[in-house]
Amino acid sequence: MILDLLRHGETEQGGGLRGSLDDALTETGWVQMRAAVAEAGPWDVLVSSPLQRCACFADELGARLGLPVQREASLQELHFGDWEGRSALQIMETQADELGRFWADPYAYTPPNGEPVVAFAERVLAAVGRLTARYAGQRVLVVTHGGVMRLLLARARGLPREQLLQVEVGHGALQRLTLGADGELSEAC
Repeated sequence: MILDLLRHGETEQGGGLRGSLDDALTETGWVQMRAAVAEAGPWDVLVSSPLQRCACFADELGARLGLPVQREASLQELHFGDWEGRSALQIMETQADELGRFWADPYAYTPPNGEPVVAFAERVLAAVGRLTARYAGQRVLVVTHGGVMRLLLARARGLPREQLLQVEVGHGALQRLTLGADGELSEAC
């Protein structure tokens, strides 16, 4: 299966840890996403996170391509708990040590009241497994979030877990992965 991953564009609330906050795209965000898919495709299946920064664009693209859009809650961003909606600078003012521990190894430190990265990885990988079982041999576009893409790209690249947050994924980034029959992820050229 070919799995194309598209990160949502810039959002109205700007940077920071957005997680499960349901921000809308800015006009720049719409432009970023439209540009990312302009020369890409075709796809057989279109799947989206249910958060509006992904789903609204997926609905527009699905209408243009004549493809139904499937919502997949398991492909939502990591929930950052008490850190949601805050920038790294804001968090550093009161929790610099905790933020440092999270950046050093997000699997080993969970933000207060947040989702453990281990649980996040399990839900994302389970969703990818379901897509693989359903759509083997097809081209699937998933409109999702930076954390989901970082996780899958880190797996495809064989990176150690401590390097998860070093994987760069900009707004409107489009990345292609392939999934082998054994479920092994690899980055496509």
